[in-house]
Amino acid sequence: MNVLVKNLGNGIKNITINDPKTYNSLSFATLRSLLNTFKKLDKDSTTKIIVLEGAGKGFSAGHNLKEVKGLKKRSKYLKLFNLCSKLMLQIVEGRKPVIAKVHGAAYAAGCQLATSCDLAYSTKDATFATPGVNIGLFCSTPMVAVSRKISRKRMMKMLLTGEPINAKYAKEIGLINDCFSKTNLNKEVLKVAKTIASKSNLTIKIGKQAFYKQLEMPLRKAYAYTSRMMTLNMMSKDAHEGISAFLNKRKPKWKNK
Repeated sequence: MNVLVKNLGNGIKNITINDPKTYNSLSFATLRSLLNTFKKLDKDSTTKIIVLEGAGKGFSAGHNLKEVKGLKKRSKYLKLFNLCSKLMLQIVEGRKPVIAKVHGAAYAAGCQLATSCDLAYSTKDATFATPGVNIGLFCSTPMVAVSRKISRKRMMKMLLTGEPINAKYAKEIGLINDCFSKTNLNKEVLKVAKTIASKSNLTIKIGKQAFYKQLEMPLRKAYAYTSRMMTLNMMSKDAHEGISAFLNKRKPKWKNK
């Protein structure tokens, strides 16, 4: 199987891209499997948060170039890139938070995949790149995700040179949240995942949706929209429970309603 799912407990599910022979390339088959898996977990009431990683030497090298070269027809290329975009949108628009756990390389569509996740952590020796320009194929779809995380000048340098950046620099420019040693990465990611999983599922769902939607809005529209979302959130049982728990100095008991 090119995609594996493991239950880590506490509502945390782990997705592994399991095609190490191709450096976890995002072939048609892998993209479909990932999309279906994310959709399934998004509907699963026992799943609170998702961790995404790659098997073998690294996270993902991007599209499978052998497959890409063999497509030849315009319609097939469009089908591939549209499928990849559907996966990225599912991650962003899904109700469950997603953490990318990166080791090795996250290149091209692999960099796009890591960046599309809500949070991203890596090993200190991980590298990130949008190297399409080196093979005559500009990383146009990967730049959609990456350019929404870092500044334009830094994005353009990555795109125009195709050169990889290291984890330390990726953290400095906001591409990832943090980087750790190989031995500590899993522990640190699980720590963050458990913290998020301890919150109200309903509140997280409302907040994640609101965050991405307001980013694309003008200031006044964003405030009007988020005021409505805050009101919606305030009408939930969990908001009343959370406030009561805070005032009474006790732990809240979430109903996710």
